[in-house]
Amino acid sequence: MPELEIRDLHVQADDKQILKGVDLSVRSGEIHALMGPNGSGKSTLANAIMGHPSLEVTQGQILFNGQDVTEADTDERSRMGLFMAFQYPVAIPGVTITKYLRMVMNAHRSARGEDEISLKEFRRTVEAAMELTDVPRAFVSRYLNDGFSGGEKKRLEILQLALQKPSMAILDETDSGLDIDALNVVAHGVNTVAKGSDTGVLIITHYQRILHLVQPERVSILFEGRIVKEGGPELVTQLESEGYGWIRDEVAAGSAA
Repeated sequence: MPELEIRDLHVQADDKQILKGVDLSVRSGEIHALMGPNGSGKSTLANAIMGHPSLEVTQGQILFNGQDVTEADTDERSRMGLFMAFQYPVAIPGVTITKYLRMVMNAHRSARGEDEISLKEFRRTVEAAMELTDVPRAFVSRYLNDGFSGGEKKRLEILQLALQKPSMAILDETDSGLDIDALNVVAHGVNTVAKGSDTGVLIITHYQRILHLVQPERVSILFEGRIVKEGGPELVTQLESEGYGWIRDEVAAGSAA
């Protein structure tokens, strides 16, 4: 059974229909790439999976571990093991990363009926995760994303992924705006977390470069609010050489038939 299953999902924002019947599944321990040109609905799908309040699901279901979470609150989905790394992480001046990470860890522990993490265990856990994901120790004393470069923000997202060890991670254009060094660090972190656990990963991108570093088992292409193509890593190679023009042609030919 897929850990995350999207069935005939229709989503609108401000009365504009964006997703028009998405069917998608991601299995435990799998890296699944979701690709598509700008404006195809990729980020909308990511936000809908996490229950963003600005989006309205007008039809379809979101199932997680066999449970219908279509109407569940965002924090409930998070406690169940869904995680999302944002394309544009927000800054929160005045809140240190240390305080934020400990708060998040304790929220998840509380959901499992566990006591709050001790300072000693917290420090040891964070240091191990920082070493695993190649994040500088100086990060933890800074305010959350305040004054961070794009690469630093994305590294912090991957650190949170390593700490939370979710059942399913949605990575929304984590490669956006990264130079090659930051991209390598982020890709290393994703590979380390994904391949060292049963965490399923849905990595959303319209570039191919990160998919040479984080190699997906399956690839789905989202176009104009629908999944129009599914396959293996060979789809990444085809998109790299031909762009999205052939997808438009196939969709147009299918509509005319």
